[in-house]
Amino acid sequence: MNYLIDTLIYAGAFIALLFVLVVIHECGHYFVARYFGVHCPRFSFGMGPVIYKRVDKHGTEFALSAFPLGGYVSMITKKMFELEPELKKDFTKDQLEQTFDTKPKLQRAAIMLAGPVANFILSIFIFSFIFSTTPDPQSTLVINEVNNSNMFEKGDQITSIDGVKVSERKDISLELLSKAGMSGELSITVLSKNTNSLKDIVLSVNNFLTDSEQQKNPVDALGITVQTRMLPIIGSLLVGGAAELGGLNKNDRIIAINNSTISYASEIPAILNSLESNLADIQIVRGDDIKIFPVELTSVIDGAGKESKLLGIGFGLKRTFIASVIKGTKETYNLSVKTLQFIGKMFSGNMGTENLSGPIGIAKMAGDTAQAGILPFLYLMALLSISLGVLNLLPIPALDGGQLTLLGVEALRGAPLPDKVENFVYATGTVMILFLMVFAVFNDVARF
Repeated sequence: MNYLIDTLIYAGAFIALLFVLVVIHECGHYFVARYFGVHCPRFSFGMGPVIYKRVDKHGTEFALSAFPLGGYVSMITKKMFELEPELKKDFTKDQLEQTFDTKPKLQRAAIMLAGPVANFILSIFIFSFIFSTTPDPQSTLVINEVNNSNMFEKGDQITSIDGVKVSERKDISLELLSKAGMSGELSITVLSKNTNSLKDIVLSVNNFLTDSEQQKNPVDALGITVQTRMLPIIGSLLVGGAAELGGLNKNDRIIAINNSTISYASEIPAILNSLESNLADIQIVRGDDIKIFPVELTSVIDGAGKESKLLGIGFGLKRTFIASVIKGTKETYNLSVKTLQFIGKMFSGNMGTENLSGPIGIAKMAGDTAQAGILPFLYLMALLSISLGVLNLLPIPALDGGQLTLLGVEALRGAPLPDKVENFVYATGTVMILFLMVFAVFNDVARF
C-alpha cells in the first residue's frame, strides 16, 4: 500500500512539474505571437487524444488532452500551405495572412525568445514567493574542520570566492563548481575568528575540480569542511516574552550574555541553560551603539522534567515584498549563468556528464521534494524552469535558440537558407536532442 502511495506521489509530482513548466513556456510563445498578429490554430494543454476543447473568438482551439505531459502551441506558416495547399480551406482569408514566417525578423525573434523568458519569469515569481514566506536566515559559512590545508583556520568565516559573496553551503558549492577546470589563482576571502578582520587566501590550482568524485562535494577540494550557521540577529520577539519585556528589539545583534561571547545563534540556548539564575545581562549591537539589557528569563520544564531557560526570540529577518522580488531576480540570474557555465564545462570535459538527469532522475527529485513539502517542490520547479529556459536558448536547431540562430543567418544573408539546407539543419538538431535524451535516460538507469 505504501509503495502504491509513493508511486502515485512520484508520478503525480513529475506530471505536475512537467505540465506547469511546458505550459508556461508555450504561454510565452502564444501571447507574444498573438500580440504580433500570428494566428495560432491550437494551444494544447497536454498531449494525445483531446478530451475537451473550446475555440475562442480568434479561432484558436484550446484543447485539454488526455496525457498531461507538457503541451504545445501551433502557428500557421506560409511554407506549411506551400507544402499542403489543401490546408487553406480550414482557415479564413484574414487568418491566412497571419503567418509566422511573413512577420518581420525582430517580431519572429521576440516570439521565439518569449518561451524561455516565460520560464525565467516563472522562476522569479517562485523564488520571490519562497523568499517572501521564509525569513532571511542571516547565515554565514564557518570552517568546521581543517583537513589537509595549512592556510585556513577552524572557526574562520568564508565570505566570498573571487569577489562573489557566499553565505550558504549552496553558494560555495556553486561558485567552486563554476571554477571546474581552472588553472591559476583562486582567491578566498575569510573573516578571521582571531582578529575579526578580513583576509584573502590565495590558492594556486591546476585543473581544479575536474574529477567527478570531487564535484560531488567541491568544498573537500579546499581541504576543509564548512557549516552554515545563523548569526545572532533577532528576527522576532515573543509578545510578552523575556526579551520584549527586557527592551530588546528586532535587528539587535546579541554579542554576549553575561561574560560569555556570542558569535552564532546556536550558542545561545546552551549559554542560557548554564546560568545559575534567571537573570541575564544581554549585550547587543543596535545600529552603531553597544547596549546591555538586564533580562529576566522564562523557564519551562519538558515532559522529562528538564528545565530550559528561554529568551523569547526567533532568528531570521522577514523580507519585504520588494526585497523578495529583488532577491528572486538575482537568484534567477545567478542560477541561469551557472547553468550555462556548467553546460559549457560538460562540453569541454571539465565537468562530468553523469550530472545530467533525464526523466527518471527528474521524477525522483520531484517525488522527493513533493514529500518534503510545497516549498522544496516549488524550489525544484524554479530550478528546472531556469534549466528549460537556458537549454532552449542554446543554438541547437529544433530549439528556440536554434531558430533564433537561423533568423540571424537569414538577416546576414538577406534571405532564408535553402529548404534542403534548412531541413538538414533541423534533422541534425533533432538527432542531437534525441541523443541527449537517450544519454540522460542512460545516466538515470545507471544511477538508480
